[in-house]
Order: sequence, then C-alpha cells, then structure tokens
Amino acid sequence: MSRNRILIVDDEEVLQDVLTDLLQKEGFDTVSARTGEEGLEILEREELDLVLLDLMLPGISGQDVLKRIRAEDPDQVVVVITAFSSIEGAIEAMREGAFHYIPKPFKNEEVLLTVRQGLKQRKLTVENRRLREELKQRYAFDNIIGKSKPMRKVFELIQLAAPAKSNILVLGESGTGKELVAKSIHHHSRRAKGPFVTVNSGSMPPDLLESNLFGHVKGAFTGAVSSKKGLFEMANGGSIFFDEIGNIPLDTQAKLLRVIQEREFMRLGGVDVLKADVRIIAATNADLEGAVHNGDFREDLFYRLNVITIELPPLRQRPEDIPLLARSFLGTYAEENEKELADISLEAMELLLDYQWPGNVRELENAIERAVVLSQDSVLDVDLLPPSVRQPSSAPTPATSLPSNGMSFKEAIGAYERQLIVKALQASGGVQKKAAEILKVKPTTLHEMMKRLNISVDALVIH
Repeated sequence: MSRNRILIVDDEEVLQDVLTDLLQKEGFDTVSARTGEEGLEILEREELDLVLLDLMLPGISGQDVLKRIRAEDPDQVVVVITAFSSIEGAIEAMREGAFHYIPKPFKNEEVLLTVRQGLKQRKLTVENRRLREELKQRYAFDNIIGKSKPMRKVFELIQLAAPAKSNILVLGESGTGKELVAKSIHHHSRRAKGPFVTVNSGSMPPDLLESNLFGHVKGAFTGAVSSKKGLFEMANGGSIFFDEIGNIPLDTQAKLLRVIQEREFMRLGGVDVLKADVRIIAATNADLEGAVHNGDFREDLFYRLNVITIELPPLRQRPEDIPLLARSFLGTYAEENEKELADISLEAMELLLDYQWPGNVRELENAIERAVVLSQDSVLDVDLLPPSVRQPSSAPTPATSLPSNGMSFKEAIGAYERQLIVKALQASGGVQKKAAEILKVKPTTLHEMMKRLNISVDALVIH
C-alpha cells in the first residue's frame, strides 16, 4: 500500500526538521520546500496528499500560495501553520479554502491529529470523484444513470432517435427523468448547437400559453404594450420540449397541429407568417390514447407527436439502478454541502431497495439530499432516511401474497428466496459475506442457496 505523501512549506530549518521527523516516524512520506515558489513547483510535478503551509514566507506569501493551490486543484488539502500573533491570517486562509490551521508553538499530537483528519478528507474526496467518474463512464448517458435492461434500451433508443428529424414522445411517471431524456436527445441531434426551450404546458391559462408559444404584436390584447417573441421563435433552429403535453387545451392543440404540419405560425394579433424550424419533443405521464378516446386530446395531433416513443420505466421496476443512483446523488450532495460522506450503510441500502419509490428518481434524489444535509458521520445510515422510507406503508409482501396462476407453493417459495438473495447482493455491492450478514445466514449457506437457485453475482452486474 502506498504511503501518504505530505509537502512541508516552511522557511525555518528547525521547524522543517521537527515536522519531517514527526511525520516520517508516523509512516508518512515527506517532501520539503523553503519558499512558496519552490512549493508550487513541487506541486506541479508531484502528486501530494496534503500540504503543511507556513503563512509567513519569504517572497510569495503563504496566502498567495494557498490561492494558487486552490485555483489549480480545489480538492488539495492545505493545513496552514501560523504564529499566535497572526491568527487573523489563519482565519482568512480558512475562508480561502484551507482545511485547518495549526498555531505556533504547536503540540505534536495536535499536528498528527490535524494531518490525519486532512488525509481522511482527501481520501473521501478522491473516492467520491472516482465513483462519479466510474458512474459517468460505465453507467451514465449524459446525466441519466442506469445499468438495468430497461434503461439500456432507453439509451439505445436515444442514440438511434436523436440524429433523426422526427418528433418524439417521451412517456413515464412523474419523476422518472423525462426532461433529462429530452435534453439528451437534443444534445445528440443535429440541432445540438441550437436552443433547447421548455414549455411548461399545464402551468398557465390558455390565452397566456398561446402568447408564450407564438408571441404577440403590440396591441394584440390589453396589456400588450409591445411586441414579444414566442417560444417557437426562440427555439428556431433547435428543439422545443413540451412538458406534460396532455394538459394543453383543445384550442391550443389545433394551433400546435398547424405548426407541426405547415412549419409556420403567426403571432397573436399579427398577420405575418413566421417559419418554425424546430423539432418537437413532447412528454407526458398521462394516458394520451385514453385522452384521445375521451375526446380530451386530438387524435391527429397524437399521431403527429407519437412518431418515435421512448417509455421510461418507473424506479420500482429497475431496482438494480437504485445503488448507482443513490451513490451518485451521495457524491454530488456531499461535495455540494462539504460533508464527509463516503458510502451508504448496508441496512440503509436494503431499505432503499425495498421501498417502492412512488416519486421515482426525483424522490430518491430528495431523500439522499436530505440525508446528506442532516448527516454528521462518514456513512449514510438508516436514521437519516425519511420516515416514509424507514417505515413504508403496510402492503402485501411476496411472503404474504398468493402465488401467481400456474405457480406451485414450492415455486413461489423459491421465487421469494431468490428475490431476497438478489436484493441482499445488490445492497452489499455483490460482496457475498456482507449479503449473508444482511440475511443472517452463514456465508456457506448463502453460497449453497445461490448455487441451488442458479444466482450468479457476475450476471447481476453489481458495482
């Protein structure tokens, strides 16, 4: 195992010797610099885990060295050393991003404790960065995360549909990430350099919606004191995303249909015909076919929009994506809130996997953000999860549900065993010993059960 490497920047030879001897006896590698310039040169060519920086240096000051370090590597851990008479400088250094400060004269135990805490912070930061990069490279498509079969199908559809000119309809429950998919389609299309404009279809009255979509000329209605461009003009050359398209009134649907068919429109109160060079991406969590049948949505508009359909699965149908999503959100919000959170406990992950997530990915993200904000430890544990996740409403579990038609009692028991084992393996990141602890069985027993039920960790693609 490689040893932590620490840079000591101090112009006092005695202090250099004391710190070097102290840190090396504790198993750390050290490198020394007598000036700020020399310290910055070392940082340019070497990977350092922590910097001990004296604020009182000849030449470039310690404060300026700190600013340079933070500008070039915001994650670098810097502990400043200062005399009692310059505590104000140390406080200013903390504002500039220093991890901590050590006043002179210092105690050896104080130095070692601060260094260990700084190195722990460095380790957590590097680990979170590594996890996010791994997620991005292996299981993410733009900002959409998933390794499950349904999500791989979604990624494939996006790649195939994005370069085309056809309109796209994105279906899915609230919170599944429909707008993320729409943005991904736009960014991978030939219109990527053009604007991406979102229309919140159900959040405004019909008259205001039409004015926002098509614009208006001066005097078109009371309050129209000047002409105004609409969203179609603003989206020219790009894509326009209709969020919850099913909420658009029938009168507006007719005008939207004309834009799609004729590729042109007029501002409210205007006579000039304007061209609409836009691609329409629509999304809904409603049953549009049912709305067509009930007369609430135009059939001709439905077929114009429904050229290519991408259906997003609810989170409860892709539980293997929950650990990936949860750890991704953990890394994001831990960094945003400057928290030392590196992982999620096995018990907490088990609850995340068991919960049905009616609010889908958005609800999971909110739960993790809440937990990070409330955390005071390095591991997200059960007590930080929302009450709805810790104590979900009572519902029949597989153990109390009747077997499906054609399934024998023995087959139903086997199916439930398999479900429990798979969830435990997912919660433990594929580590069978940890999964056995969750299930409260011996590792050898778990191994035999997996063998009998033909469960392969490799086949689960757990990370």
